[in-house]
Amino acid sequence: MSQQLNYKTPIFYAKKRLLKNKPAVFGFILIVVAHIVAALGYLIMPDNTPFANDGAVQIQKRTPGFSVGILKIRKNMAVEKVGVFDRILNGQESEYTIVPIIGTPKILKDSIYFRPHGREIKEVDHLLLNCVKPLFVGPSNKLGKDFNSNYKKDGDNIIYLDSEEKICEISQEELEKEFWENNVEKRTYLLGTDKSGRDMLSRLLYGTRISLSIGFISLLISIFVGVTFGAIAGFFGGKVDHFIMWIMTVIWSIPTIMLVIAISLALQNKGVWVAFVAVGLTMWVEFARVVRGQIMGIKQKLFIEAARALGFSNRRIIFYHILPNIIGPIVVISTSNFAMAILIEAGLSFLGLGVQPPTPSWGMMINEGFRAIGTSNSWHLVLLPSLCISFMVLAFNLLGNGLRDAFDPQGI
Repeated sequence: MSQQLNYKTPIFYAKKRLLKNKPAVFGFILIVVAHIVAALGYLIMPDNTPFANDGAVQIQKRTPGFSVGILKIRKNMAVEKVGVFDRILNGQESEYTIVPIIGTPKILKDSIYFRPHGREIKEVDHLLLNCVKPLFVGPSNKLGKDFNSNYKKDGDNIIYLDSEEKICEISQEELEKEFWENNVEKRTYLLGTDKSGRDMLSRLLYGTRISLSIGFISLLISIFVGVTFGAIAGFFGGKVDHFIMWIMTVIWSIPTIMLVIAISLALQNKGVWVAFVAVGLTMWVEFARVVRGQIMGIKQKLFIEAARALGFSNRRIIFYHILPNIIGPIVVISTSNFAMAILIEAGLSFLGLGVQPPTPSWGMMINEGFRAIGTSNSWHLVLLPSLCISFMVLAFNLLGNGLRDAFDPQGI
């Protein structure tokens, strides 16, 4: 009776060693959580307006835990409601303009009276109807000949023109009820506000998406360029190898941040896509160096000689027979380079060459906080995005160290 062999692949043992590495598992969990946050995006952000840009300068630079009353004044324009998918990707434009207030507003006749936050004046008034409903802006005589206004009273009812110049009617009682239900709230900013009075928590959460997306796409660019050049240099050798190694040596001799700045200036543009390309084109050298070394060792193996004897093309030998055998080192380098990409992007944004306002990125937020250093209530503007960068880089480095140990042949 033949015995069944219990064969386990190297990947099985690598996975087993990785799961025993607690720091690597912690880093992996942190990365998974960050990706979930980035994927959900606006659905979990307190401020789900595009780029978390809904703020009020009256509450700028407030420390974590700050609470304030908010009066929401309806914009005189129609705001399109978007679906869940569009909302996750791009957010939902707010229908209101927020005004921080002190205490509770009061209604007298057709006006509301409130005390603005951060101003010495006692009270200001605002039309109740204009606070609750979007009104038509501009001259119109739809409500009557020679009546150049957007609303009029008819006993206890109010007749008005909405933002699309349609005639609508609402009672004073319904108007007041809708006001108290939709236009007054109390907000707590768990991580405070920035210098423009925007929610720091929302902008930090959105910054996770920016950092991970730039890291991922720039990593794909660097893998494609690095693996291609490294494979060509290692497989063909000779003058081709010498030429590619010369290019790699030149690029390696230039400081990374200087090279990124040069690429950004050469593209004569700023923004997310420039950051993708600039960061990606600075990290390919390490991939090329490792892939070249691995291929130079593997191309002399018997199975490669057999592939040559069978008449397989060089492209097929490289991509179907050699590269699958060096996936381990590529994965290990990818994790460390992902962390490097996050740091480079933060440096670019800090210098003003990366992501541009109002798109929030951790580097740009540090820049804004750095400019506010020395003023009151500014410590969290630098500390919070710095912690986000530190924890994300730490997570990728921990995972990278764990993968390196897991794929180490001496540990098998």
